[in-house]
Order: sequence, then structure tokens, then C-alpha cells
Amino acid sequence: MSESYTTSTAFLESLHEAGVSYIFSNLGSDHPGIIESLAIARKQNKQLPEVITCPHEMVALSAAHSYAQVTGEPQAVIVHVECGTQNLGGAIHNAYKGRIPVLVFAGASPYTQEGELTGSRNEFIHWIQDVPDQRGIVRGYMKYDNEIRTGKNVKQHVHRALQIANSQPKGPVYLMGPREVMEEKAVPVTISREMWQPIAPKALPPQEAGQIISDLSKAEKPVIVTSYLGKNQSSVEELVKLSNNFAIPVIESVPNYMNFPSDHPMHCGYQWNTPEQNELLGEADLVLVFDSDVPWIPTTNKPAADSTVYYFDEDPVKQNMPLWYIPSKRFYEVDSYTALKQLNETINTAPLHEEIVRSRKEKITAYHQIQREEWKEAEKYNQDIITPEYLTACIREMIDDNTLVINEGISNFDTIYKHLQRNKAGSIIGSGGGSLGWSGGAALGAKLADKSKKIVSLTGDGSYMFSVPSTVHWMSRKYELPFLTVIYNNRGWKSPKLSTLGVHPQGTAYDTDQFWVDFDPHADLAQIAEAAGGAFACTVKRPDDLIPALEKAWKAIEEGRSAVLDVQLPTWRRTEKELELAGVQEKQDMGR
Repeated sequence: MSESYTTSTAFLESLHEAGVSYIFSNLGSDHPGIIESLAIARKQNKQLPEVITCPHEMVALSAAHSYAQVTGEPQAVIVHVECGTQNLGGAIHNAYKGRIPVLVFAGASPYTQEGELTGSRNEFIHWIQDVPDQRGIVRGYMKYDNEIRTGKNVKQHVHRALQIANSQPKGPVYLMGPREVMEEKAVPVTISREMWQPIAPKALPPQEAGQIISDLSKAEKPVIVTSYLGKNQSSVEELVKLSNNFAIPVIESVPNYMNFPSDHPMHCGYQWNTPEQNELLGEADLVLVFDSDVPWIPTTNKPAADSTVYYFDEDPVKQNMPLWYIPSKRFYEVDSYTALKQLNETINTAPLHEEIVRSRKEKITAYHQIQREEWKEAEKYNQDIITPEYLTACIREMIDDNTLVINEGISNFDTIYKHLQRNKAGSIIGSGGGSLGWSGGAALGAKLADKSKKIVSLTGDGSYMFSVPSTVHWMSRKYELPFLTVIYNNRGWKSPKLSTLGVHPQGTAYDTDQFWVDFDPHADLAQIAEAAGGAFACTVKRPDDLIPALEKAWKAIEEGRSAVLDVQLPTWRRTEKELELAGVQEKQDMGR
């Protein structure tokens, strides 16, 4: 039997040459060439990326997503024609919005039907799965898409795709190839990875750094806002330097990384959808925004009209957000690490008003301490119910600096950041997007990327079900990737309630408690993981049972077994304070 060199062989080789370690795959009738090439490589002891079988595409792309977040290296996802492409679902949105480099490859239905070429149609599904524009399914969420038409330049296509994926702003790319092309005999081609490097990071124009530092040295109430600067861990150190030199408070707005140490006296909290004005932001005379899509929500929270705003981002005009604007003195299309280094190197050229800086440091330190005391008060033990704040504080006491937290808490995003208080760069990540179900696959990808770390996934009950836990925990056992999942179980979708009440705080939905988001009857969520992957499963309803359950779960993952704690939070009703704040918008609308 001949073992020929085909387009599929060259494709797999190019992934290996480009530094791809894993292929998260969901194979189908379009992949005989790839399967054959993989089998030949195994027989020959030829090194290629390892195949990770993923029974659901959402999990596959979510795992590749977090792997890239942890390592900085893009991985590959292989899916089945247009059906598998669509089944990637919201994971495509998350990778695109989160600026995650990943290569997605899908086969395509054969384009011959009478045996003209190897791979010609021989199954009824090949007619049904033939669609006019398969690439169009994901084009709005990809930095680049193309079709492989011959094996003669397949390696160039792969390296170009990954070059684009790795260039700022990073993002997913999509290639497809019909069966006949992937079965085509090819001639080996040598490609040098060094010739296909991503575009170099962009810097500030030299004259601009001095002007920014000059304005900063004159400001009385400067503020820094960031959301995803921590994607580059080195940027955190540079941000700390800038903050220290000028005593600038830092606010994290909808963060999906650890952007600034929570215990630093200049850290002044997190902001999400809370319908109230942030005091420091409202008083600021100068605002520096680093890496943030939504630094504030202008209907309820924004800087003063006469404040000066500087915007630093890989994509400062958000070209793919049809409605987006933050009026600013200057917008800089830069790599934030590079820009921060420039600013820190320029500081010595501007006179510092030491008395202003000293006074500001004292004031902001006091603000920080009062804020932390308020957070601590909210963590108090309650003998009747498990509050999200108490739950998060208990988790904080259990984990350490070698723990990576996967955060998909949704309505408890704010609570998780406030009460975990992460201080080490790279110690917490979120998807960066808005499609639920990322956390399960993300936990697998993060553990695969660094097996020395403990992985803790914090998720709501809705996002847990979206994550396809049966697939996730089957994979966890098969590939020996243990992690702990803690479900913040509201027994329903809390976020749509919050959204409805944000517009109609005292409307009929509130009066009748009808939101159509309750999960009744309630599923035994932890048992799904036990049945699918042998996970340690426990439902916690009483506060006294929480810490013992966490200890057992922690021991399970140390012994190589995943664990799921389904923690029952109290049924939710909006507080009077929240109603009062949300009612501001309704009153404004009624007055128009």
C-alpha cells in the first residue's frame, strides 16, 4: 500500500512548523485525507500536533481560546463542513471579541460527483452539506478567511493565516478545503517560520509621549481605566510604574484579565453595569484609557464634560463595532506595553508637582482602604443563606498564586473580581466576549497549557449548561485534565432580570415576578459531570456545608479527578437601593 504525500499531509506539517501543539478536532466525512495523513504520521513516528477529540465544537474552540490566552500560542480547531462551522456557535464571537489567535479549518463538500477525482462524492450528505457560501457563515467574526485550492501552496496559506491571527489586534482565522483538494498528491515544500512573523507592535509617535506626560504632570485628578491590558503580563508591571510615579488611581472596567494588582493602594475597584456614577471617574480632569472596549457606560457613568481623555488601544476606533464613540483628545493605535514603556521612560523630562502627588497618594490610599472594608463587610457569614460574596471569599482563602481562575460568573462577575482580589498577572481570565458557555472548554485548554496550575472555573448555572458539561467532563477524564468548577446557582438566568429591571425597575415584570428565565424544575447539575466524566459531584445548600465541600473538591483535583460544586444561592429579588439607582433612568425617560 502506498503512503502518498498529500495536501492534508502538507497542511498538518505546516501547523507543526508554525508552532501549533494541539488540534482540537471534531472530524467528519470531509476529513479522510487528514485522518489518513495522521495515521501515516503515527506509523512513521512523525511529529505532528496532537489531536484532542472534542465531541462538541463549542468546547473545542473555547479550549483553543484559553490555551492561547495562557501561552500566547495559537492552536488549531478542525470542524466538519458548514455544520461544524455553525456548531462553533458563540465561541467564534468570543474569540473574535476577545482578540484570540486561533486557526479554524473546515472541510467542504466534494465538488465532483462521478468519481473524477479522489475524494469525489460517495455519501448522500455531500449534496445536503453543499452550501453557496460556507466561509460567509463566519466571515463577520474572522480576521481572515480563505479556501485551500491546491496542495502546492497550502503551507503558504497556513503561515499567512497564522501571521494575520498573531498580528495586533489578534483574532481567529478560517480556512476551508474540499475533499478532492485535501486528497491531492503534493510535493513537500520547505517554509521558514521566521519569514512569517506577525506585524511588529506599534508605538507612540516620539513627540506624543512628551505631551501626554506634560498633561499628566499638570493634572490634579487623573484616572486610568483599563479592561484587557493584562493580556500581556508585562504590561501590568509598566502600568504599576506609571501609577506609582503620579499616584494615579486605576479602575478596571469590565475586566477579563488581572490588569492591576487588587491589593495595590492605587487600585480603586471595578465597574460593570451598575447604574451609578463612579466618583473618581466623575471628578477626573484627565483620563487615560488603556485597552478597553467599554471604559464606562455614558448613560449612567462617565467623566466630566471638560475632562481630557487619551485613548490607547490596538483598535482605538473599534472598526467592527457599528455604534461606538468615546470623544477623546487623541486616539493612539498602539501596543499598550510599548506605549507604557515610552511614557515611563519620558517621565523624567517633565517636572512633577511632588506635593500634589503626595496628597493624591494619601487620598487615594484612604479611598482604597475604605472600599476594601466595605467589600469585607459584605463577605460576612450568614447562617441561613450562602451569599455570592461569602462563597467567593471562601474560594479566595482556598486558592493560591499557582491557581488560574476561569471567570464566567455573568451576574456575579463583579462579585468575583471584588472578592477574589487577584494580584498576580495571568491569575484570572475571561472570554472577552458575550457568548455564554466558554468556561468549560476554557478550563480544559488552560489546564492543557500549564498542567502545573490548579484551574478553578467559576460559572453561573446558565453558563454551565451552555458549556456542554457532558463533553467537557468526558474530555477531562480522557485527557487527564482535572479542574474545579463552582456553580453560582441562581436557579435561572439572573442577567435578563437585571437587564429588564434596568429599563423597567418597577414595571409589571417586577410586580408579577414574571421573567421567563427560571430553571424549574431544577436539574442536578453536578451529577452531569459525574455521569460523563466521573467527577466529584456535590450540591451545597447550607452555609455550614460550604467549606467542607470545597476542601473535598480541592482534594479531588489534587488526586487527578475533576470536581463540581453546585452551590445554591438565595432566590433573587432586587434590593431597594438597586431599585432606587435603576429608577434614575426611568425617571429621565418619563421626563422627556
